[in-house]
Amino acid sequence: MAATVTSVNLSAKKTVRKTPGTYGTLVVSRGFEGDAHAGDWHRQVSLLAEESIAKMQAKGLDVDAGDFAENITTRGIDLVTLPVGTRLRIGDTLLEVSQIGKECHTKCAIYYQAGDCVMPKEGIFATVVEGGPVNVGDEIAVVEESA
Repeated sequence: MAATVTSVNLSAKKTVRKTPGTYGTLVVSRGFEGDAHAGDWHRQVSLLAEESIAKMQAKGLDVDAGDFAENITTRGIDLVTLPVGTRLRIGDTLLEVSQIGKECHTKCAIYYQAGDCVMPKEGIFATVVEGGPVNVGDEIAVVEESA
């Protein structure tokens, strides 16, 4: 089964859950057009696997795509095993993995509800090398891994 995009999630403000959608436009060296996390830094785009969200659902949480503030929700790719420097082709776009996981300085509402959150451990971040549209259903392919 090919790895795919299952949701494209954007928000105009930081520290809130992102609104799930079917498409977005990536801008080179910035991130998603209209997303609060876009900028000239190493965490332009965030990705989280649907399989990771399912772990939190299994704990009884009513969560779904975008609730962890991820930009792209995926299916069929083990994101946390990708080394920094890995390049991912999504449709016509190209991302480069820049960080695996993150330190959660301020615990989110999900952490307080479940005593845990998957994004700091299983989410990854990337920079935009080649921009363009990203749509639900787009295949995700590893095109290059760092040495």
